[in-house]
Amino acid sequence: MKILRLAIVIAFSLLASVTIFAQTPPADAGLLANPVYIKNCAKCHGKTAEGRHFGGPSLVSDKAAAASKEDILNIIVNGKGHMPKFAGKLTAEEIETLVRQTQALHKK
Repeated sequence: MKILRLAIVIAFSLLASVTIFAQTPPADAGLLANPVYIKNCAKCHGKTAEGRHFGGPSLVSDKAAAASKEDILNIIVNGKGHMPKFAGKLTAEEIETLVRQTQALHKK
């Protein structure tokens, strides 16, 4: 009985650690691997950030590349057009990461 309990505890511990690490991308992970992007942005901007027909615009376009850090930040925080605002829905750190990773798409 003790061995069964121990096995259950170990299994749950492993499951919990896998879940935690699966949701936290490495610091150098790109936008497309970011769980915040996948959950909140990909349905409109696409899994590859190339935009979607009748959805959000491409984040890899020349127009997106020309946007300043402040422009991108303002759009995420306050929304624009059909895009909802994410102020109060995402943390400041999550928003800053999205801005940084969006800009990094154009530096490759």
